Amino acid sequence: MNPVFQHPQYLLQRKVLALTGKFNFYGPQGQAVLYSEQRMFKLKEDVRVYNGPEKSQELLQIKARQVLDFSASYDVFDPVENVRVGTLQRRGLRSIARDEWQILDANQRPLGIIIEDDLGYAMLRRFLLGSLLPQNYDVIINERKIADLRQRFNLIRYEMLVDFTNNRPQQFDPRLGIAAALLLGIIEGKQSN
Repeated sequence: MNPVFQHPQYLLQRKVLALTGKFNFYGPQGQAVLYSEQRMFKLKEDVRVYNGPEKSQELLQIKARQVLDFSASYDVFDPVENVRVGTLQRRGLRSIARDEWQILDANQRPLGIIIEDDLGYAMLRRFLLGSLLPQNYDVIINERKIADLRQRFNLIRYEMLVDFTNNRPQQFDPRLGIAAALLLGIIEGKQSN
């Protein structure tokens, strides 16, 4: 696995005033480590992650299986190692009140879930406060919280702290965590427009 996926924490920032979703990931010392952008004019979501804005090396591919976003499944591929990393599957009906995603491993077996922090906060976000109450997601593997995806309050741009410090020993592939943070940022961007 590429060393850029082995940091304990990342800060995800969406670029302001971009036509498509463009994101930068920063490492613990504030250095830019990953760059991502959505592909334009695609019916199905197609997101690529690169080693930087120059896009000299593609490190991840995130592809939707279907056009509709409601209960979509997103396959995550590592083109460098030529492997499927796993799948992130949005649970449509369960996500109406509180976002929930199922994590599947490379063989499509259930591995864990990503769930929005609290039903009460989720309802406040959806019906009253919107983006004034930042989102927080827990990554649960084997009934243990091993990662945290926490949106930071920022009125100008979308920011999310991606924290893998509890992922020891490594039970959760951080490439799936990076993909999940991106998808959450993209979906939040669509919902706020």
